[in-house]
Amino acid sequence: MIVTIVGAGNMGRGIATRALAGGHEVRLVDTDGPKAEALAKELGSAGRAGAAVDVADGSVGGDVVVLALPYPVGQEVIRQLTPGTIAVDISNPVDFTTFDSLATPPGTSAAEDIAHANPRARVVKAFNTTFATTLISGEVAGQTLDVFIAGDDEQAKTQVAELVRGGGMRPLDAGPLRRARELEAFQFLHMTLQDRLGLRWSSAIKLLP
Repeated sequence: MIVTIVGAGNMGRGIATRALAGGHEVRLVDTDGPKAEALAKELGSAGRAGAAVDVADGSVGGDVVVLALPYPVGQEVIRQLTPGTIAVDISNPVDFTTFDSLATPPGTSAAEDIAHANPRARVVKAFNTTFATTLISGEVAGQTLDVFIAGDDEQAKTQVAELVRGGGMRPLDAGPLRRARELEAFQFLHMTLQDRLGLRWSSAIKLLP
């Protein structure tokens, strides 16, 4: 599978690490070309072969395109995608001016906003409940990471689940794309608890039987 990750930040690094662990080809795209190149070099020096950089013409393609971007930047990128592209939105629309609410109106989500920006793309919500540091290791306290997936296209969700499973994590189908509203709110709560509970951004949301 060719996995294109748009955004060479911390989450881009974490998701690329898991995708490469699953044996997939990774392409890193960023408006800052040297930043993407540096991340590719870092991944290569860590013994994770297959990281490539595609920043020459700004084109975005692949079997799965991960929008490792803050909200609402993903809306701009998804408009460039060809019809039928599987696009993974990982964002959490937090109002960082107050860090006390979400920036999206009630009854919607960042993922749905991104889907509306390009109705011909197949948008899947995933990875928004995992922190970058936990993705690097792929586990927390010996527990496999749970990755919640929401989307309206079953084939697209299956493809993303394959990506998740290949990286040593557990995909959990949360239902249609509108479930992204709850996933984003849930992760916002998770984020607010980091300092309060001294979790240091290394915790995970896990479902246990």
